[in-house]
Amino acid sequence: MSISQRDASPGGIVGILAFAGITAALMQTLVVPLLGELATLLNTSASNASWVVTATLLAAAVATPVAGRLGDLYGKRRMLLISVAPLVLGSVVCALSSGVLPMIVGRGLQGLGMGVVPLGLSLLRDVLPAERLGTSIALISASMGVGGALGLPFSAAVAEHTSWRVLFWVAAGLSLLVGVLIWLFVPAGRTAAEPARFDGVGAVGLGGGLVCLLLAVSKGSDWGWGSVTTLGLFAAAAVLLLAWGRWELRVADPLVDLRLAGRPQVLFTNLASVLVGFSMYAQSLVVPQLLQLPEETGYGLGQSMMAMGLWMAPGGLMMMVLSPFGAKLSAARGPKVTLAVGSMVIAIGYGMSLPLLGSTWGLLLVTLVCSSGVGLAYGAMPTLIMGAVPQSETASANSFNTLMRSVGTSVAAAVVGVVLAQLTTEFGGFPLPSEDGFRVAMLIGCGVALGAAAVATLIPVRAAGPGGDAEAEPATDPTPARAGASEATA
Repeated sequence: MSISQRDASPGGIVGILAFAGITAALMQTLVVPLLGELATLLNTSASNASWVVTATLLAAAVATPVAGRLGDLYGKRRMLLISVAPLVLGSVVCALSSGVLPMIVGRGLQGLGMGVVPLGLSLLRDVLPAERLGTSIALISASMGVGGALGLPFSAAVAEHTSWRVLFWVAAGLSLLVGVLIWLFVPAGRTAAEPARFDGVGAVGLGGGLVCLLLAVSKGSDWGWGSVTTLGLFAAAAVLLLAWGRWELRVADPLVDLRLAGRPQVLFTNLASVLVGFSMYAQSLVVPQLLQLPEETGYGLGQSMMAMGLWMAPGGLMMMVLSPFGAKLSAARGPKVTLAVGSMVIAIGYGMSLPLLGSTWGLLLVTLVCSSGVGLAYGAMPTLIMGAVPQSETASANSFNTLMRSVGTSVAAAVVGVVLAQLTTEFGGFPLPSEDGFRVAMLIGCGVALGAAAVATLIPVRAAGPGGDAEAEPATDPTPARAGASEATA
């Protein structure tokens, strides 16, 4: 039986939800050290093996907005527990897999659990005192970067010294621990005051449109950007998403309230989120390759996978270190300023990279600066979103914002992939991305980050309330729930 909300420690709740975010982020980098060997390990082609990564992306894109809406309707704690279940099950399936199909299924199940971060962020608004909300939001937002950064050297070390299956058994154990901690110590949040139906048609429409869009973006370079398959998927995505938008505007209880999403504060924050997601991911694609390319190329740094992970890890930790500063800046000047400043810091990091590409210490400095900016920006986004929507819509709105970041990272992967594939050099008879290719990719990241800063300055917000949050709608109760609320504890 879980403890009651009034007996829960705010610090403990935040720590557990941050641990959940770190665990979810770990799932995304878990297979990176195995990418070169997956085809051999699973007795399949390299093209088939790439679906081990794509399956997680697609499943997460579909599940995240659905989990957010269900959290608003039936309880965020309940949906947190439900989301942890596929993380555990998917990890076990992967650990037991000997072929590509069960591995893809397992990775898809892991993707279904990626809604834990937006659900956790939304739960904070229900259960924490207002004065602790800003710092806690920034901390949990940073947990994704910490998990991703720490996951890379951890996965590399495990894969290098033990069986690759150990990675997934560890992931299963961590996920199970997250579920137990949420069950025992995380209280119930608010649910919808009035009963509402879940928008199943909207979920199918959004899921179908996102799968077509992200599949075309992530696999377009393999299939050919002008191929019938890729163009057909883009066309299908456009048709499905337009039809979905029309449905959402007409249905009484939509999956995503597009009228709320159309409010300037929410709309511009989501647009900035796409751009920040792009700029965050572009450097994480470029820097690891530069670190690992042979020194004989003249610009590669010849690091092992393990060493590369260790060079990248401090960037994720910097996000955690900067999160309290971001919260203080949001409280003093508003989260709009924090988002703009964070985007500018990312742009500065990209600009610094141009003379520093040939040095491991230089690239470390670049990742530290870029990660600092990401930490500031990511901590500000949920605060802006929650300050503009009713409390009954926070999980859905945060999940949609998380989805926008994912769209940005997917587009970044496609754009950087195209740039590096076009600007190549011959090395040992094989084409490798050239130094100019890496520079162009970093310049694009810089430009996109500047675009994010410009969009952030356009976000219209009302005067900040306690804790730095923008004032919510007049009809919305801004006081976090202090008692057990509507959701029955299990």
